[in-house]
Amino acid sequence: MPTRLNDTEIEAALALLPDWSRSADGKSIRKTYRFADFAGAFALVSRIAARAEAMDHHPDIAFGWGRVDIVLTTHDAGGLSDKDVALAREIETAASEA
Repeated sequence: MPTRLNDTEIEAALALLPDWSRSADGKSIRKTYRFADFAGAFALVSRIAARAEAMDHHPDIAFGWGRVDIVLTTHDAGGLSDKDVALAREIETAASEA
């Protein structure tokens, strides 16, 4: 089972993840990506899906015309874990490939 990160670890991780923010309850991190159209948003979701599947760690994703909303948490840990931080980094890489 993954280990839940403490506040210091979460803040350190967020310092390296541009525009990611912590939820009010502290149990998840989130980010919204903006695009010029639906196709750009869909393309990012597809790249995220491939990475998430390979990592066996799946984010909550909502998307529509010109936006992708991501929420990461580790349910088994009851909050944020290293798996969330690693997937957020992968998502950042996927977003830079647009």
